[in-house]
Amino acid sequence: MPGKGRGRGRGRNPRWVSNVPETTFFSPAGVSRDDMRIVILTVVEVEALRLTDIEGLTQEEASMEMGVSRRTFWNDLMEARQKIAFALVNGCAIRIDGGSYSIVGEMDDKEMDDQFPGRRRGRGRRRSTQAEE
Repeated sequence: MPGKGRGRGRGRNPRWVSNVPETTFFSPAGVSRDDMRIVILTVVEVEALRLTDIEGLTQEEASMEMGVSRRTFWNDLMEARQKIAFALVNGCAIRIDGGSYSIVGEMDDKEMDDQFPGRRRGRGRRRSTQAEE
């Protein structure tokens, strides 16, 4: 299966999302529907943008919020930024749809442990564990 290697290997782990956008379609003014191309952003990509660009979290903090590695978070963030730049430059509409995610707060701890093995509890900034002398 061509493209991004999604046909083999391990599947994508769902990300934690705490804010699903209510508005899911944006279109440029002055472009007819017949001529309009649509760029699809996933809910996960929008959450990555929200955490870094609106909430001001570092990529490390944001990756912990979403329950993924920093590298995976960075990939989601860069994909979102590239799609938005492409849509703005080329006059495309943007639709927010899909993605592998679970909404934070809709699962109890047992369900979270089953869904996200190895997850970090106490999400947010890590505290220093150096022994005090």
